[in-house]
Amino acid sequence: MKNEIGDFLDYLTYERNVSINTVAAYRDDLESFTGFLSKDYLTMARDLLDLRRVDHIAIRSYLAHLARKKLRRSSIARHLSALRSFFKFLMREELVDSNPARGVATPRREKHLPSVLQTSDIAVLFDTPDLSTPLGIRDRAWLELMYASGLRISELVGIDLDDLELRARLVKVRGKGAKERIVPFGTKAQAAIRAYLDVRNAPEQDALFVNYRGERITARSVRRLFNGYVLDASLRAGVSPHTLRHSFATHLLNAGADLRAIQELLGHASLSTTQKYTHLNDWQLIEVYKKAHPRA
Repeated sequence: MKNEIGDFLDYLTYERNVSINTVAAYRDDLESFTGFLSKDYLTMARDLLDLRRVDHIAIRSYLAHLARKKLRRSSIARHLSALRSFFKFLMREELVDSNPARGVATPRREKHLPSVLQTSDIAVLFDTPDLSTPLGIRDRAWLELMYASGLRISELVGIDLDDLELRARLVKVRGKGAKERIVPFGTKAQAAIRAYLDVRNAPEQDALFVNYRGERITARSVRRLFNGYVLDASLRAGVSPHTLRHSFATHLLNAGADLRAIQELLGHASLSTTQKYTHLNDWQLIEVYKKAHPRA
């Protein structure tokens, strides 16, 4: 099965133009599945593994195995999605006759409202970096840009200098599936980026945001730095870089922005993905009602 998985990942990368992160997630999920088969389906392991012998019972047993490991339903659903896509590819290549994952029910996902920061919390967070140092100036710039443009962390670290139109306050980002979009940013982010460019010391590096060695900053480094600033700002547990993206969308929606415009700014392929922010807005309306209505 190892060769077939490799072929499938190549198909995702070169034909479907799927993002690196998604390909890596599919690889991990499929390797987890083959590991389960070899340990828990020993009779199948002798055939290493005969793909035609994988049936819906094996798929369901695997999902039950994941549930026993206390994986979230959203994670289990992702594993099932990977298996469906993999066997669909195998059918296309005429390596199997049917897709055993197709008829298996998807676990119902938990509904979580996105975590959102108040504007006052954002102000405190953004005041945390030490602006007397070049690295602090850099961190203030990427914080401002993440919130100003609603960026994913992978989009932020992928920005090159050539992607930036500082005077026009526009930046080109590469989202999921390598899809490019142009997003605006405000005057505060513009000022922070300009201050950073004045102290940025990496003339040979294409990346906008660089580390102390002059190399492109990594997503892992941004997360580590962000978590430190959250602690310094005494914000609640669970605040992550993605919280800035959620806050960006919710604050725009609360100010009257059109949902489809927010969809374009976030780079969501489906409007349904953006609509989760309307549920958050409904919750806020309920809170206003409870406080304001005399008979609430």
